[in-house]
Amino acid sequence: MDNYEYLIAGLPVLSSDWSANPHLSARALINEIRSLSSDRDNALFDTLLSGYEEENFTPEFYRSVLKHPNSFIRGFFRFDLNLRNAKVRYLNRCLGRPSDKDIFLEDEEDFEEAGEVRSVLYRRDLLEREKGLDNLMWEKIGELNTFDYFNVSALLGYIAKLKIIDRWLSLDEETGRNMFRRLVEEIRGTFKGVDFNEQ
Repeated sequence: MDNYEYLIAGLPVLSSDWSANPHLSARALINEIRSLSSDRDNALFDTLLSGYEEENFTPEFYRSVLKHPNSFIRGFFRFDLNLRNAKVRYLNRCLGRPSDKDIFLEDEEDFEEAGEVRSVLYRRDLLEREKGLDNLMWEKIGELNTFDYFNVSALLGYIAKLKIIDRWLSLDEETGRNMFRRLVEEIRGTFKGVDFNEQ
């Protein structure tokens, strides 16, 4: 199925208080998207979701996704790799080790957000640091989806944001609910002025 307009418009608009909906979760929403998607699109979702599995934090995995034909996959994992490398460099500085120690793959392109990431990493509060890094990832996803409204990259971005929300629901329920509200508002904003009867 490639009718992205109806698939995206049909994503459940849930209560902003996710905890009040025990039968609905990030996993359930992702499964819903997958059940309505083509095998080709599900293969892309597999690639994205495989990046959340510990065993895939390898140079081979990143070399593969950085050459992926889908631009969202390439951009998302390039940012993810650079973010991970920035964390390692920060820890190396804190521990007095060489800055490149344990960097397993260096990205050849400039990391435009490096300054913002460093600023977040040097926040004193650990929770604020984690929130700041996830906010930068959230913004990067939005940037990657700038011109994606009704295509598979829009769904990849939606799933990536759901994974951020899911993480915060397990760490800090209030932050998770706020992020979910933000995602719902973004999705609603996508459909302003869209008349699906004309599609």
